[in-house]
Amino acid sequence: MVFSSALIENAVNEFSRLPGIGKKTALRLVLHLLKQEPAQVQQFSDSIARMREQIRFCKDCHNVSDEDTCSICISHSRNKQMVCVVESIRDVMAIENTQQYNGLYHVLGGIISPLDGVGPEQLNIHSLVERVQQKGVTEVIMALNPTIEGDTTIYYLSRRLKELPVKITTIARGIAFGGELEYADEMTLARSISNRLPLESYVQQK
Repeated sequence: MVFSSALIENAVNEFSRLPGIGKKTALRLVLHLLKQEPAQVQQFSDSIARMREQIRFCKDCHNVSDEDTCSICISHSRNKQMVCVVESIRDVMAIENTQQYNGLYHVLGGIISPLDGVGPEQLNIHSLVERVQQKGVTEVIMALNPTIEGDTTIYYLSRRLKELPVKITTIARGIAFGGELEYADEMTLARSISNRLPLESYVQQK
């Protein structure tokens, strides 16, 4: 791709670093911005910079937040005895979109994957155990992607929690093995949560 302007080329290169954005799409975005008023482009860049500088992560569940504690954790309408364990912030958004879950969340920040160099110590597992021990949690729902790595993480978490007085369940297999929660349609995901299984039943199905 040949550019007549180094400024355009640099902007395209930066946009193409984003996931799912190729050079052609990046060029379309840059040319679109060129058509906008300078004030609009400044507002766009300011909002991105402000988001990156000021965003926080909830001290309880590790979800993104504008404050030290996210709006879900401080909500009086949520069931604080139920915690749904997810891999990423995107999974929180996917489950929230179903409007079928009214408990809290715990974002692990990934899943155990030895091949990728990700071990339990690199995930938000210790804080999950502390929440169960100290916050009166009675049910932990494992809502991890149905993959080998996801199942490995579920097994590890169940071992860490097995001595605590908490019910451990997992979402039903409405989602195909190897699929990702983020891309599941809302109805399938909602049914998977509503029809969740005791962990023992999940293991027996495998």
